[in-house]
Amino acid sequence: MSFTIVKEATPRLNRSELAVPGSSPKFFEKAAKGPSDVIFLDLEDAVAPDDKEQARKNVIQALNDIDWRGNGKTMSVRINGLDTHYMYRDVVDVVEQAGHNLDLIMIPKIGTAGDVYALDMLVTQIEQAKGIKHRIGFELIIETALGMANINEIAKASPRLESLHFGVADYSASTRARTTNIGGANAEYGVLTEADASGKRDYHWGDQWHYALSRMVVAARANGLRPIDGPFGDISDPDGYRAQALRSAALGCEGKWAIHPSQVDIANEVMSPSEKDVTKARRILEAMEQAQKEGRGAVTLDGKLIDIASIRQAQGIVAKADQIAGR
Repeated sequence: MSFTIVKEATPRLNRSELAVPGSSPKFFEKAAKGPSDVIFLDLEDAVAPDDKEQARKNVIQALNDIDWRGNGKTMSVRINGLDTHYMYRDVVDVVEQAGHNLDLIMIPKIGTAGDVYALDMLVTQIEQAKGIKHRIGFELIIETALGMANINEIAKASPRLESLHFGVADYSASTRARTTNIGGANAEYGVLTEADASGKRDYHWGDQWHYALSRMVVAARANGLRPIDGPFGDISDPDGYRAQALRSAALGCEGKWAIHPSQVDIANEVMSPSEKDVTKARRILEAMEQAQKEGRGAVTLDGKLIDIASIRQAQGIVAKADQIAGR
């Protein structure tokens, strides 16, 4: 291990993160009683300009009146971008009036570490002025070329940081990617194999977002943050959503957005360790404990060598399983 020790962000269960428009209070109570780990009440993209002010009032009232935490929810609010005139009032009004009931602020379209610093200063002053005892965390959406280019500096910009999220739609617009989908596969992103003996060639689709998502995961984990995959736009395609969630989990993501309640259960399932994996992880830890009692350095289980990396993996799986069970 490096002499530099990575300090982990505040531990939270973050398998699913449900987006709820601040302009639609009729969905608030249902979301509070649903199975999502985290809910972000949205003041940005899901709210039309003419509805911004009322949505902000709805969110403040909901944070104060609904028993979100009693229903096991971590609560976040997605503010408007720093390049809009809505942002400062989102932060000031929501934190001043409902900060005691707010866990996280989701900041969209982060481009530089300075963006984070500016929000940190403002939130710190409000917390001090209003006597808010807990530290409100930050969730950052990486959804522009500028943000991806500066991701390493962004990921260490504030002790408030808890997670990085991949915003695929705005990222594709920023990079001028040839797609109008929100996530998912792209038929144009693939490779054509060489011809076989009969002259046949196969076409294999690839994952257009693999590099961006993988880069975000590395930046997040290197700084003790949770990497979270963003939205999948086709709510009528649960199989496509599951496939993308599985790829994200394989790359190291800890959770995924749900832009519709129907996606929450899939995210929770995919982002949870399987019963088989948990059982194996516990056996690994038991085998190592027994070996230490017997003074043995080398440990094998089912004919396979167990090393320090295996133990760390097992500890992570067991810790997540215990976290889920304790929700």
